[in-house]
Amino acid sequence: MSIDKRRERDTWWYKSKLWAEGNAAKKGNDAPTFALDYNMPISLGTPRDRNASTCGYCSPPGERSPENTFRTSAGLASYQLSCQVYQEMIDRGWRRSGTWCYKPHLRSSCCPLYTIRLDATKFKPSKSQRKLVNRWNRFVEHGKEENMGEDTKPSKPKGKNTTEFDLVTAIHAAEVNSSADQQATHRFEVTLEPSSYTAEKFALYQKYQKEIHHENEKSPPGFKRFLVDSPLSLEPITYTNSPPTHLPTHYGSYHQLYRLDGKLIAMAVLDLLPSCVSSVYFMYDNTWEQYSLGKLSALREISLASELCAAGALGLSYLYLGYYVHSCQKMRYKGEYQPSYLCDPVSPYAQSSSRLADLSQETYSWFPFSECAQLLDKNRYGCFSSPERSLEGPPGLELEDEFEDYEPPDLPDSVLESILIVESIKGPKVTVIPVNLSPFWELPSVKRIILCCVEELGVELAKKIIFRLSL
Repeated sequence: MSIDKRRERDTWWYKSKLWAEGNAAKKGNDAPTFALDYNMPISLGTPRDRNASTCGYCSPPGERSPENTFRTSAGLASYQLSCQVYQEMIDRGWRRSGTWCYKPHLRSSCCPLYTIRLDATKFKPSKSQRKLVNRWNRFVEHGKEENMGEDTKPSKPKGKNTTEFDLVTAIHAAEVNSSADQQATHRFEVTLEPSSYTAEKFALYQKYQKEIHHENEKSPPGFKRFLVDSPLSLEPITYTNSPPTHLPTHYGSYHQLYRLDGKLIAMAVLDLLPSCVSSVYFMYDNTWEQYSLGKLSALREISLASELCAAGALGLSYLYLGYYVHSCQKMRYKGEYQPSYLCDPVSPYAQSSSRLADLSQETYSWFPFSECAQLLDKNRYGCFSSPERSLEGPPGLELEDEFEDYEPPDLPDSVLESILIVESIKGPKVTVIPVNLSPFWELPSVKRIILCCVEELGVELAKKIIFRLSL
């Protein structure tokens, strides 16, 4: 689906602007109402309660843990999110799966999930990573390696190799229309398009899930919910330089398609955000497993982030590789790309009168991967800013009770009046009011859910999201 058609389809959500009628937040007839107009992206979602579920990281392939040992401290069923808002969410440890956004509770989960990011502008590929790229390029150019003659293999220099490996150049070398592709044995093409459903993509997904993850019974609706649907609005990228034609014109959710001789052999699901390329998912045809397409895709995504930055997409210099799970061997590869950093989980819950002050001062700082890995070698849960708060053993009953019994701190009206909730929708007009003036605020269970969500978003970010609830 083209960008123009997608924007037309979702105009009601994509083009919205908040304007206020009234100055003070008072209860009663003088309570301010807000209307939505159509000029800029808004963010809209339904807050969800804390949750415990099974874990797929500490169980055999295709299975999940027998107990509910993975916990989330808040959730958000999102209708739409601006790209900047979602950027700020992932910088606080949130992540999306389709339109569902969640914040893991690291302290009480069996496998803590740490957001990991790589500075693409400072990345230097290792020898093994350079070999991966060169090996794939040779295959595309000459065919199967076992059929390559000696004259087609790169000769080893007698002296010092003065040709510096350039990742961006090497990544594109085997593609259609590259200078090296003119006499290539295979036709290799990589394209980037807004996320959409096709039968071809779903067939690749089914094959990947069955052969790699040993999972069956995948359906088109499930595929769409997981890897096609996205709450992100398509927003123009402002380049300060002239970008190459293969770079995108908008932030948003994309599918990066890998085709060999016209056949789809791999697909990456990517979110392009103001500060990063965020890797959501990657799947491939097992026929080409020997070429380590997963690792090649990471290198290509690093290249994409680097190219976006070089073209003048100011502030975009990182590749986010999702979550790093130290206890899961299959996730360890993410630490091979350097310089990488893990997002600090900040402090454990603090039941104190200063908690509100703590909320406004949280920074979610980033720490070098090497330092974090050393701490995680010794602990299940690592708090990088305060190592003494790290925990060694699996979560026990005490942590489970702490999670179940937790009550979020109350917020003063001066804060709540800036956090908005939908009051009514009548045709094209949406009316919103401060959350503490909503009838939902009188329901203790709903109030708790909202406060938990605000706590994990942080007050300033929560002000940028309009909550929507229904009876």
